[in-house]
Amino acid sequence: MSRIRSLLVAAAFLPFAACGDGPGKDSKTVSLYCALDQEHSETLVQLFEKETSIDVKTRFDTEASKTVGLVSSILDEAQRPRCDVFWNNELAHTVRLGQKGMLEPYVSPAAAAIPDRYKDKDGKWTGFAARARVLIVNTELVAPEEYPKSVWDLIDPKWKGKCAIAKPVTGTTLTHFTTLALKLGVESFARLTDGMKANDVVILASNGATMKEVASGKLHWAFTDTDDFHVALKKGHKVACVFPDQGENELGTMLIPNSVALIRGGPNPEAGKKLIDFIVSERVEAMLASAKSAQIPLRSEVQGPSEKQILKIGQFKEMPWDPAQTAQALASMSKRFESLFDR
Repeated sequence: MSRIRSLLVAAAFLPFAACGDGPGKDSKTVSLYCALDQEHSETLVQLFEKETSIDVKTRFDTEASKTVGLVSSILDEAQRPRCDVFWNNELAHTVRLGQKGMLEPYVSPAAAAIPDRYKDKDGKWTGFAARARVLIVNTELVAPEEYPKSVWDLIDPKWKGKCAIAKPVTGTTLTHFTTLALKLGVESFARLTDGMKANDVVILASNGATMKEVASGKLHWAFTDTDDFHVALKKGHKVACVFPDQGENELGTMLIPNSVALIRGGPNPEAGKKLIDFIVSERVEAMLASAKSAQIPLRSEVQGPSEKQILKIGQFKEMPWDPAQTAQALASMSKRFESLFDR
């Protein structure tokens, strides 16, 4: 090939390189897939853009398909990744992506103070800013001495038709119920789910929906996440928050952190690392704690939510769980729950 022809061929590919179609080609652009509600995350993304002059192309997910839709897109794009950073509002699906080889290890120096149990030992993901799986109770319908205190209250006949969960096929409810199935074992978990059917537990589309039904007085109580409880409380609804299963021989309350990871083969990994550094910083964790989402910081030194009903790390008994084991079971359990809780 002549030198002139070589130059012409090279020039033909310049526009593609300038668009950031290869790793590290565009350090001023980063693609973010974000499962945390847009109202809670968008302001932080805009702050990052302002401080770094890096343009963030953000794709959010819907409440109904929370997390699952973005994970499916990342898997579908495996041969030609479009996403640099995945900010998940839970953990297990992020771990699942790592198990499928979709994540590029990156140990952010900004996450050094986050306890090791909330970080992948190989650097594939980092947890931060958690939510707890709690019971939201309508205080006009239930007296304090009658508050439910356990997952097993779902099958107590006194609450027949008066309590709810989100259908456990997406988001934190899928992670929660998959973990419960693994921890309780076949017999005990069947006792729980069979009891829920017999007790007419209401199955709703999302944790936001369970919160709204309790806040409106249509239901007495339900499982939800601490951020949804906080939203209801700030809107003036008469609700209380119960961290379940706190007794000596009880399971404990499940804590599910946000997680962030670098996608293997993403178009702009260097900009992606800068975004991850920002997301897992102490400042952002503090901002998420003080915002309407009321996230629970994983660092003990970071100020937690101002609402006293939302307990801080160390103030409640956590349910121990294995993210890797839960992640491996997600797909099969989601299909099982789709059928099991079909109304």
